[in-house]
Amino acid sequence: MSDCIFCKMIDGEIKPDIVLETDSVLVFHDINPQAPTHVLIIPKRHIPTMNDLEPEDAKLMGDLCLAARKVAEREGVSGNFRTTINCGRDGGQEVFHLHMHLLGWPPS
Repeated sequence: MSDCIFCKMIDGEIKPDIVLETDSVLVFHDINPQAPTHVLIIPKRHIPTMNDLEPEDAKLMGDLCLAARKVAEREGVSGNFRTTINCGRDGGQEVFHLHMHLLGWPPS
């Protein structure tokens, strides 16, 4: 999608602060962090919302979860984080490219 900011990041038109990249997933720092660790985990294929997932996307969703675990370990928050996927405008979704938020806090 030409007007999707996340697709522009995937295509290299916009350079995010990348934390991890795989064949199917891109992870980068949120520009408006809500926690000491706040990254966005996105599929490289444009999927507008969770409601647009198909059964064949199960592996891709697993890839997002595994990327979240890996990033949490790298960032030192593996026991102190939460993940969120907002769906739809009323569900808090602002960018209509499926994405998972990982918010983490260092151990106290």
